[in-house]
Amino acid sequence: MFNTASDTPAPEAQAGAPAELSFRRQLAIAGDSFWASPVRNRILLLAAVLLGVILLTAYGQILLNRWNAPFYNSLERRDLDAFIVELGNFGKIAGVLLLLNVIQTWLNQMTALYMREGLARNVVDEWLADRRAYRLMMTSPLGVNPDQRLHEDARKLAEMTTSLSIGLVQATILLVSFIGVLWQLSSGFVFHFRDYSFSIPGYMVWGAVAYAGIASLFSQVVGWKLTRLNAERYSNEAELRFSLMRANENLEAIALAGGEETERRHIHDKLDAVLGSIRHLAKALTNLTWVTAGFGWLAILVPILIAAPAYFAGTMTFGGLMMAAAAFNQVHSALRWYVDNFGAIADWKAALMRVSALRAALIDMDDGPADGRIVVSRGEPGRLTLEAVSIASHVDGDCTLDGFRIKEENPTILSGDHVMINGDQGVNRKLLFNAIAGLWPYGSGRILLPQEEDILFVPQLEYLPEGKLRSVLAYPLASAGFTDEAMVAALQRVGLTRIAGKLDERARWDRLLDKDEQMALAFAGLILRKPRWIVLNDVLEGLEPDTVTKLSGVLAELSGSTLIYIGRSGAFYDALTPSLLHLERTHCAPPDEIDKAKD
Repeated sequence: MFNTASDTPAPEAQAGAPAELSFRRQLAIAGDSFWASPVRNRILLLAAVLLGVILLTAYGQILLNRWNAPFYNSLERRDLDAFIVELGNFGKIAGVLLLLNVIQTWLNQMTALYMREGLARNVVDEWLADRRAYRLMMTSPLGVNPDQRLHEDARKLAEMTTSLSIGLVQATILLVSFIGVLWQLSSGFVFHFRDYSFSIPGYMVWGAVAYAGIASLFSQVVGWKLTRLNAERYSNEAELRFSLMRANENLEAIALAGGEETERRHIHDKLDAVLGSIRHLAKALTNLTWVTAGFGWLAILVPILIAAPAYFAGTMTFGGLMMAAAAFNQVHSALRWYVDNFGAIADWKAALMRVSALRAALIDMDDGPADGRIVVSRGEPGRLTLEAVSIASHVDGDCTLDGFRIKEENPTILSGDHVMINGDQGVNRKLLFNAIAGLWPYGSGRILLPQEEDILFVPQLEYLPEGKLRSVLAYPLASAGFTDEAMVAALQRVGLTRIAGKLDERARWDRLLDKDEQMALAFAGLILRKPRWIVLNDVLEGLEPDTVTKLSGVLAELSGSTLIYIGRSGAFYDALTPSLLHLERTHCAPPDEIDKAKD
C-alpha cells in the first residue's frame, strides 16, 4: 500500500512523440520478446503440428483437384456409374479435409492464445520492472496512457501475427503444390496466330502470376495509407478511453467544481478525433474494396478464359478444363494472398509499431546517459548517505540547474536515527522524497541506501488497491503473512476501529475512506510490518489535529525504526525530537556563467 507516485512532470514529459522505429527494429524487438517468452516452446510445438496439418490439407486439395477431371468427364459422357463412384470419392476426400480444417482451427486458436499470453506477460513485465512504468510516465508521452498498447494492441498483434503467419505458410504451400499441376496442364499447348505458331511453357502459371501481380500493384497504390490511419485510430481510441477513465476517477471534484460541461466538451473532442480517424479509415478501406472485390469477381471467369484456347483446340477435355480452372484458382489465391490481406497487414503493422515502440522505450530507458542524473545505489549496512545531492526541479537547454540542495555537507543517517528534513519556502521537498526512492533522477550527486535493508516510502497520497481490506492493509505483501489479531490491533491503534471487523470485505476503500482514514490505514501497515527504515513525505500535513496526535504517537512507538520525515510537522518534531537537515534553493544559471565561476 506504499507508493511514490509524483504529479510533477519530468523535463521531457512535454516533448513530442518518440521517433518512429524502423520496421527492422520493430521485428527485432518482437523476435526478442518471443524468444524470451516462457511459452516459446509450446508455440513452436503447435507450429510444427500446424505445419503438418497444413501439408496434409494441401495434399488433400491436390487429390480434390485431380478428382475434377474424372467427375466432369463422367458428366460429359453421361456415365451414371462413374458419376456415382466419383461422388463417393468426393465424400471421402471432403470428409478428411473437413476433419483437418477443424483440427487446424483449434490449433490456430491455441497458438493465438499462447502468443497473446507470451506477448502480454512480457510487455507487462517490462513495464513494471525496476520502476520503469513511473519513469516512462514522467519522461515520455508513451507513458501517459499505455493501457491501449498493453491490452488492445498486444491482443491484436498476437492474434493477427498468428492468423497472418498461418495464412502465409498455407498460401506458400498451396502455391508450390499447384504450380506443378498447372504447369503440367498447360505445358504442351501451341498457340496459332495467322501463319505463326508458338508455345509458352506453363502459360497458365504466368497468367496467374500476371493477374495476381496486377492486383497486388493496384492494392499497394490504393491502400498505402492504411498503416498510418490504423495507428492514428488506435492512438485516438487510447486518448478517448483515458479521458473517460480520468473523468470517472474524479467525478466528485468535477461535480463540486461544476465542470461537467467542460469535461463533456473535452470528451466530445476526443470522440470527434476517433470518429474522424474511422471516417478516413472507412474511405481508404472502401477504395481498397474496389480492387479486392473487383479482382475477386474477375477470378471466376479469368481461369476459364485462360484455359479456353486449349479446350477449344481439342487438346483438353471438359474435365481437364475444370481441373485447370481449379488449379489456376488455387495458384491465383495463393499469389493474391497479399492482396486479400493488405488491410489486415496494414492493421498488423500499426499494432506492431505501437507495441514495439512501448517496449523499445522501456528497454532503452536503462541505456540513458548518466550525466545530469542522481545516482542511487546500495552503500554500507545501517547507513544512508547523501553525497553532494542537488535536486533539479527542471532542466532545459538554457538552464543547467534550477532547484535545491542539501545545505549540510554529505550528511549520513545511521540506523535508528530520527531525522527531519525541511528547507526554504518554495522548495519542492517531494522531489527529494522521490529522488531517495529512485524515481526522480534529475540533478547531481549520489544517494547511498543502506545495504540489504528494507525501506518503506510513505507518500502524502496513498494508493489503496481494490480488494479485501486485509489485502489493502498488507499491500504489497501477502495478507497471509499476518494474523487477523495483529491486523485488528493495528487498525484499532490508529483509530480505525469502525472497519476493524471488515477484513474480508471487498470495496473501493479509496472512496470509502477520507484522507485522514487513508493515512491512518497506511500507518496501520507500518505497525504490522515494523520496517527498519521509513521515509515519510510530509504525511501529517493537512490532517485533523486528533489524527496528527494519534499518528505522531504511532511513530514514537516505532523507536526501533529509522525515521526520515521530509516536511515541517511540529507534531513530529515534538514527539521524536529529530535531528534536522535543511534544503536551500539553487538558482538557474546559464552554462557559460557556470564555466566562468569554475575558472
